[in-house]
Amino acid sequence: MNFGQEAKNLKVANMHFSEEQKMILESARSFCQDNSSIEKVRELLSSSQGYEDSTWQQLVALGWTGMAIPEQFGGSGLGVEAVVPIVESMGRNLSATPFISSTLAAQLLLRAGSEEQQQRWLSRVVEGQVATVALLDNEDWGANGTTHMLSEDLVLKGEKFFVSDAQSAELFIVLCQYQGQDRFVVVERNQLAEGAIKAHALIDETKRSAKIDFTGVSVTADAVLSADNAQTILEDIKLIGALLVAAETVGATASCLNLTVEYLNTRKQFGKLIGSYQALKHPCVDILSKLEGARSQVYHAATLYEEGNGNIERDLEIACRMAKASANDALLLAGDRAVQFHGGMGFTYECDAQLYIRRAQWSQQQFGDSAHHRKRLAPLLLS
Repeated sequence: MNFGQEAKNLKVANMHFSEEQKMILESARSFCQDNSSIEKVRELLSSSQGYEDSTWQQLVALGWTGMAIPEQFGGSGLGVEAVVPIVESMGRNLSATPFISSTLAAQLLLRAGSEEQQQRWLSRVVEGQVATVALLDNEDWGANGTTHMLSEDLVLKGEKFFVSDAQSAELFIVLCQYQGQDRFVVVERNQLAEGAIKAHALIDETKRSAKIDFTGVSVTADAVLSADNAQTILEDIKLIGALLVAAETVGATASCLNLTVEYLNTRKQFGKLIGSYQALKHPCVDILSKLEGARSQVYHAATLYEEGNGNIERDLEIACRMAKASANDALLLAGDRAVQFHGGMGFTYECDAQLYIRRAQWSQQQFGDSAHHRKRLAPLLLS
């Protein structure tokens, strides 16, 4: 195989950080710092939805829920790339609003719904109704298709697992089998039976996810999204999900590194700051190197979305998968070192380091772990 020629065949996009992204990032960082301090995060760990309604309403008022939704449906029409700085800032402050879930649901509606269906539901997302996607029949993000059924008389049968922010969602977009092919159907919360939503116990206590039994839910024909290329749309949504989780993970890694460095610069042992020891300096440099690499991958993928409007299929897939794998590795290392470097205190529930190692364990599984994405990168890069 001629690897040199293969490298030449790869399209190269000029990665850039636009003025819009810069302004959005500054605004998002300020908002998250004001509304998601580490003390506030800890207060919300035991709450049912993991965030405050007032914070969500402020976020909606800023126009973030409509950031990537076209103007004709009440949004700003800035695209997926504009959402990335917001999500990164949320990750930096361990903010746990249903922003990613609603963004993914909106992107699915844009790809799978008719104009009438988009007008009906996207405006509700812009106005702040929480939406989410119900895709998994089990915990495997690599699974193709679904066994969840929609009968000829439009009645659903089956359960979905790990539905993010299900406890606060008003709209659910469900992947199912209808007339022999995969389709998406919209279910509203008031259609669910009592007790249909059962919360998962997650290692990351800042996040919320649940199993939902949709069995017996009857829908109307206009709730079945019009697109019949569900598999193509599903792969696209998984890539967007991987990118957004990667952006959030990058933010969490930066915050985790700051926490660790601050501790190393204040804790003394044998009369010296422990940050002066090379055995602790070098891992921090390794974390920083992984962090900057992952962040570059995230914004490279965002640039491709902006320049190609999601149509640079191969390059975009490569970029999203590389971003997710790199971000996973960065936070896993940062979380582990944060706990270790805090010594015995690092293993306690009171130490903030454990929040990051828990986030690392959960976020790496969302939309595929590093092995999942590298397995799919190999044929893209080497075949």
